[in-house]
Amino acid sequence: MDFFYSQRFPSHVEGLMNQHHVPASVEPPKLCTADTLFDIASCSKSLTAASVALLVDDNENYPEVQYDTIMSNLLPDDFVMPDVGYTEGVTVQDILSHRTGMAAHNSSYLSPRAAQPDDARSITRNLRNLPMAAPIRAKYIYCNMMYTVATYLVEVKSKQSFSDFLQKHFFRPLDMQSTSLQPESARAKGFGDRIATGYCWKKNSATYHGFQSPDCPESQGAGSIITSVNDFIKWVKALMNCQGPISDKVYQDLVRMRTIINPNTRWLKPHTSPAVYAAGVEIYYYRGHMIIGHNGVTSGFGSRFFFLPNFKFGAVLMGNSTGASTVATILARELIDEVLKVPEAERSYRNKTKKMHSSVKGNVVASPKDQAKDEGRDQSKNKSNDKSKDKENMPQIRKSRSKNSHPQEIPLNAYIGKYRHPGYHTLTVQVRGDKLFIDATDRSMGFTLTFHHVSEQTKYSAHLSDLLEGGDDPVPAEFIFEDGRAGKLGLQLESALKEMIWFDRVDDS
Repeated sequence: MDFFYSQRFPSHVEGLMNQHHVPASVEPPKLCTADTLFDIASCSKSLTAASVALLVDDNENYPEVQYDTIMSNLLPDDFVMPDVGYTEGVTVQDILSHRTGMAAHNSSYLSPRAAQPDDARSITRNLRNLPMAAPIRAKYIYCNMMYTVATYLVEVKSKQSFSDFLQKHFFRPLDMQSTSLQPESARAKGFGDRIATGYCWKKNSATYHGFQSPDCPESQGAGSIITSVNDFIKWVKALMNCQGPISDKVYQDLVRMRTIINPNTRWLKPHTSPAVYAAGVEIYYYRGHMIIGHNGVTSGFGSRFFFLPNFKFGAVLMGNSTGASTVATILARELIDEVLKVPEAERSYRNKTKKMHSSVKGNVVASPKDQAKDEGRDQSKNKSNDKSKDKENMPQIRKSRSKNSHPQEIPLNAYIGKYRHPGYHTLTVQVRGDKLFIDATDRSMGFTLTFHHVSEQTKYSAHLSDLLEGGDDPVPAEFIFEDGRAGKLGLQLESALKEMIWFDRVDDS
């Protein structure tokens, strides 16, 4: 660990932060410490899986909850999939290992900004209205919703809120006094001043846009835990050392390898195995040693934890921008190489970053202390969807490469109106300026769509702008006309599906 404790390390970290736009508190300047609170996004999944594991391990109170139990037997009225084969086939461990066959559908759930916001129960009950992407256990498809479903299972069986369950079984026993589910809970405890501001880098203006992480009860379990390096390292240490609520049996069940994340070995890094999803953690082997962990990405925040069981070493890294996830991945890789004493000449990534310099002071904290952290997701380019509200949770879209080829001829009022899909709820097409426009900022990952005509008066490129981060991502869109006006709207909101999500026009009533 000489490099970590050397005088070169701080400037190296600052250089990475500058390159990947991880700022300090921009206005006003504020020191970041190991007690600063961050939204850790999908790193939260390890605690969700562990919560379910405690139910599985408690045969006295919950004998019916086992990893191979059919979910619809545990939640018979609520867990209903769009096809009976899925309803009668999906098990507890399927939902924890992203192998249910359900697409992410991140644009389908509604935030507290909506008139009728979602919660864990409504997310579970809405599964029946969403199209499947693959057969059960056929492939790895990261699905945040299933982790929210897992929290609903915990709530139903334990008869307490998921927040209270975490407090009782993890936060209090592990002395994680600064850790909360949802930012508002952290503020209610008096920790508001310690919560880091999230930032997005605006490339065109070379400025940062700052915002506070919002509450996302509709995605609890997939993310939304607010914690610090000093607190979360206690959880990773307990997991790694089988301490506190984690028995050896619970640990072995959590790290049981279940789903190959990326079977294509073409892009594997040297000396590295394919990554496998277990339950709330990812696992891979590097130079013969197991590495366990997860990353988290959401608007304005990035994090990663990992640990090497053979060395009883790990770390937690957190930062206040999406780019912090990249910085955390690089630093985790460097720390792992330090532990394994990999020769300098074989650390190819070091050559790409060693010449970087920066005077930026920022909000990335790396803590090897108490030994704990993992780099599990490095081989997978799959962005969970960790906007779990993870950025890993941004609407998964298939981008359109088409350009405008014909002028808009049909009057825009032939398109405006409300369109509904049973799983994606209602979208309203309106006119803003001279363009068709949809305001979907009531979604968990809120966004807007501005339509640009492509061809045939029915095919469009709908440009998506994220509520917090902005941007301009083109999404294929299409209208079908009925009786002289648009009667259906199709949007390519889910990349795991070949077909569009089709909304039917509905009248005001």
